[in-house]
Amino acid sequence: MSVPERQARSALARLVTQRGLLRGNLLQRRRVCGKPTCKCARGELHASLYLVFSEGGKLRQLFVPKTWEALVRRWVADYHDARRLLEELSRLYFEKVCQRQD
Repeated sequence: MSVPERQARSALARLVTQRGLLRGNLLQRRRVCGKPTCKCARGELHASLYLVFSEGGKLRQLFVPKTWEALVRRWVADYHDARRLLEELSRLYFEKVCQRQD
């Protein structure tokens, strides 16, 4: 096993076994609540975080409460890192097939 392959496998194993993975992307929305005396009426909009993902061919959005933001951000980032590592491993194996190596 080559060094890049071993490194990618180790990093992927750490991601998969140590923390959670969550497929999707995060979207921050800014909105006005409608109260005339609120700061948002003066232009300081309220920020809300949403998890955006596809399910059954449809795009879904799920509100992420403030208390969950850090955890959800880490899970989504870990998922994207795991996908990147899988693509890297796939590329390494593709090169092996092209070069007819074991």
